[in-house]
Amino acid sequence: MNKITDLDLKGKRVLIRVDFNVPLNGGIVADDFRIRASLPTIKHCLNEGASVVLMSHLGRPKGEVVPALSLDPVAFCLEDLLEREVMFSEDCISDDAIGLSQQMLPREVHLLENLRFYPGEINNDSEFSGYLAEHADIFINDAFGTSHRAHASNVGVASIATESAIGLLMEKELKYLGETMNAPEEPCVVILGGAKIGDKIALIKNMMGKADSILIGGAMAFTFLKIQGKNVGSSLIDEDNLNTAEEILRLANNTNTNIVLPLDAVAGPKLSDDATWRVASLDELRNNEAGYDIGPETTMEFEMVLSNAKTIIWNGPLGVSEIPAFSTGTQAIASAVIDQTEDGAISIIGGGDTASALKQYGLDKGFTHISTGGGASLQLMSGKQLPALEALKEYA
Repeated sequence: MNKITDLDLKGKRVLIRVDFNVPLNGGIVADDFRIRASLPTIKHCLNEGASVVLMSHLGRPKGEVVPALSLDPVAFCLEDLLEREVMFSEDCISDDAIGLSQQMLPREVHLLENLRFYPGEINNDSEFSGYLAEHADIFINDAFGTSHRAHASNVGVASIATESAIGLLMEKELKYLGETMNAPEEPCVVILGGAKIGDKIALIKNMMGKADSILIGGAMAFTFLKIQGKNVGSSLIDEDNLNTAEEILRLANNTNTNIVLPLDAVAGPKLSDDATWRVASLDELRNNEAGYDIGPETTMEFEMVLSNAKTIIWNGPLGVSEIPAFSTGTQAIASAVIDQTEDGAISIIGGGDTASALKQYGLDKGFTHISTGGGASLQLMSGKQLPALEALKEYA
C-alpha cells in the first residue's frame, strides 16, 4: 500500500477522499476539526505542484439531494483555512464537474458536492465509481472516518485508479490505532466508557494481555459490577451481554490483566439537566437511583493507575458527559491523561463520543492523537480489517 509521499505528484490531478462530515449550524461549519485534520495532505499535494479534487459525504441524505446537507459551507471554511480559492461543483459526477477537474491548473482546489446525494456512493456502484475516477489521475484516501465502509468513493475508486495511496492523516491514524496498539509501550492502560459492552467486546479481547490495566466507567461498568454481585441500584445493565461480561472477567484473570471497576458513582433518580444528584458508594445506591458518572473515589483510583502509564488508550466517556453534573469524572481523567502525556506517555483517543465530550469542555488539546473516526477507530482498535484499506492493498 503506497503512501502519498511515495508518489510523484508534480503536474498531476489528485482526487482525495476526505472526511468533511462536519456539523453545520445555520449554514456555517460549527466544528472544523476534521477539515483541519485533512490540511497536511491537501497542502502536501499543492506544494508538490498537483491540482486537487476533494470528495466527501456529509450526513445521511439517503441518496437524495438535501440542500441542508450541501458541502458548499465547507468550501468557504476550507478557503479560509487554505487561504486560497476553492472551486465548488454542485454535483459530484456531472459533465460540468468532471470537465472542471480535467481543466484545472496546478495548485488549484476543487470540492465536489456531497457524494451521498447519489445512492451509488453507499451501494459501491461501479458506474458511479467510474464517474468519480474520471476526476483525476491519482486517488488518495485520507478519509479514515469512512474506511470501515465499502463505498464507491473509497473501495470502488481504488479498484479503478491507475495510482493510489493513503494520505498523511490516514498514515497517522494507522500508526497510532494500529501499530502502537499492537505493541504498546508498557505499562499500558486502556480506559473504556459508554453504555454497551457489545460495542467494545472485540476491543477488550484485543487488548487482553497487551494492557496491564483496563479502567471501565460509563454505564457498561454496571454490567460488570452486577456480575460481581455488587449493588447497582437502577443503573443501566446490558442484559444481552451478562455472559460476555463474565467471560471477560474470567479472561482478564487468565491473562493477568487488571480490570478496575467503579467504587462509587454520581447517582440520581432520573437523567435530566436539572436532576438532583449525590455521590454514593455502591453499597449506598438506592433502588431508584442510577449511576451517571464515576465518583471521586473511583476517579482517584483511576488516576493512581494512570500515574505510571506509558501508553494510554481511551474509548468512551466515563459518564453522561453531555450533562455537566455528570461530566466531572470524564473531565478529571482527561486532565490526568494530559498530565501523563506531558510526562512522555503516548495517549490515543478513539474519536467519536470521546472526542466530542473532550471538546465540549475544552479538553481536546494535549493528547498524542485524537482519532477522526468513531466506528472506524473502534474497528481498527479491535484488531479488525478496514475495507477501504484492503481495497488499496488489493489494487495497488
